[in-house]
Amino acid sequence: MDRDDELNQAGLGGETAAVQGGGHESVREQSIARRLMSRIRVLIVDDHALVRAGLRALLTAHPDFEVAGEVSDGVVVEQCRRAKPDVVLMDLSMPGRDGLAAIRDLRHSCPTVRILVLTMRGETSVVRQALLAGASGYVLKSSSSDELLGALRAVHQGRQYITPALANALTESAPAEAPAPARRRHETELTPREREVASLLALGHTNLETAARLHITVKTVETHRKRLTAKLGFRSRADLVRFALESKLIDS
Repeated sequence: MDRDDELNQAGLGGETAAVQGGGHESVREQSIARRLMSRIRVLIVDDHALVRAGLRALLTAHPDFEVAGEVSDGVVVEQCRRAKPDVVLMDLSMPGRDGLAAIRDLRHSCPTVRILVLTMRGETSVVRQALLAGASGYVLKSSSSDELLGALRAVHQGRQYITPALANALTESAPAEAPAPARRRHETELTPREREVASLLALGHTNLETAARLHITVKTVETHRKRLTAKLGFRSRADLVRFALESKLIDS
């Protein structure tokens, strides 16, 4: 696809036609170029060709998305390195590869990419495992196209998205082996900074990323993390995610 085709697909062909003819790029053309560059690049991972085709058609129909590639098997990490997407949209069921393991590998090999799970599996235990592995969001395949697009935009912006019905089930079902955090998390009031740190960590950001976003040192983030653990009794990131959902620190 050449530049004119890209502009026309984005609904911007008329703007370039109005400014062509000069010997250099106009301010408007530069603005158009920036808008094209701001597209959300999505890597589609699903073992069903019809599903991949439908997702591609949906994304290409919206000018703020671009399909960076497709994966039908377990080579998602290799394709992610090559395609450099902003978001990996992936099913948990892949031939020859465990989806949760793939999420962990992606977080290790492509740490800046956001991961949105799109699956038929709605068990809260699986949702927790996916979030703990490093997924930024979780959407059911029964969701609407608008919900999926909104979820992609949310995770690209650094937020977490979970299909509302699953988010409600997640907050209502606390694991029996960890009653202490459930009892204590509402008894201790956090400082504004601790809430900011809790929110970013629950979204899957590393200590380094959290420090950069809040303009503080990594050591300060580690200190806040220790205080959160001490105050709220968290045993895992899953505890932190549940707390963030219950406290409305992140979107569901």
